[in-house]
Amino acid sequence: MAAAASSQPIERLEAILGASSEAPSKRMLIIVNPYATTVSDRLKNLVVYALRGRYEVVAVDTEARDHATDICRQAAREGYDVVVAFGGDGTVNEAANGLAGSETPLCCLPGGRANVYCRMLGIPTDVVDATEHLLRMADDWDPRRVDLASLNGRHFVFSGGVGLDASVVERVDAHPQLKARLGEWYYTWTAIGAFNRRYLVHPPQLEVELEGDRVQGVTAVVQNGSPYTYFGERPVHLGEGADLESGDLAGIVLQRARPIDIPTIAWRALSPRARVARHRHIHPFTGLAELHVRSCDDRPLPLQVDGDYIGEAPEATFSVIPRGITVIS
Repeated sequence: MAAAASSQPIERLEAILGASSEAPSKRMLIIVNPYATTVSDRLKNLVVYALRGRYEVVAVDTEARDHATDICRQAAREGYDVVVAFGGDGTVNEAANGLAGSETPLCCLPGGRANVYCRMLGIPTDVVDATEHLLRMADDWDPRRVDLASLNGRHFVFSGGVGLDASVVERVDAHPQLKARLGEWYYTWTAIGAFNRRYLVHPPQLEVELEGDRVQGVTAVVQNGSPYTYFGERPVHLGEGADLESGDLAGIVLQRARPIDIPTIAWRALSPRARVARHRHIHPFTGLAELHVRSCDDRPLPLQVDGDYIGEAPEATFSVIPRGITVIS
């Protein structure tokens, strides 16, 4: 049954091959993460072959962390019409760091679990539907500028975090096979473990400076867009007012991390009606161009951007870059 299900995208892609006889007119570079959750060699080859019906396509596999960033910088210099990140949100993040400030548009093909940025841009999360979407895009070419954000100089496209969420991402990234096999349930299990290990007793303390106001807590989440992520098909909402074209940042500070509070906060995050921002231990913020976070107890703070762990630091500065990247979808 699993084998039959996994072959369906390939069979559907084979059905659309050669569907367009239009002569390719735009140059497309596809950056492929060969280790992404849903990307196989055969699927990649069929996607590339299908897109060659409308584009002059070059596909490149990433070979190491941040390789996609270097490839994208070169693509911008060479004048590609579009760069497509085929992988998860980590691949998209690396591509965005390479294309930031350039006129070369970024696009996505879903290859990960959550595919948050794909959804934000309105690109289908089914790879066949997304491929057809990109084929139609050739006839409706409309690049636009949207906001980027940065954490200590590292760009991110939808969210960054300091504290518990970064600790969870650190542990998840250490076990990619379990991440691929179990998906959001592995994130849930890992979140429980990270909370019990680092936040149950004497959690790291941080202070967030919000336009002169100082808020203490244990975790800060900053969003450039909404939602924060997805649990399966369900959006997870934390900050309010985050938008890719707002020119500012939104998010929350988790001020206390007690076992009794976490289930309620999680329920609010997943509920279509309840709001995380109204929880008594959540301090929401919106409309900020910059905010600064520092450790209050000399312990380094774990950091994440777009669901990828990027290390620890005693301080963190978030800022928005209005219209900092060109996208097309």
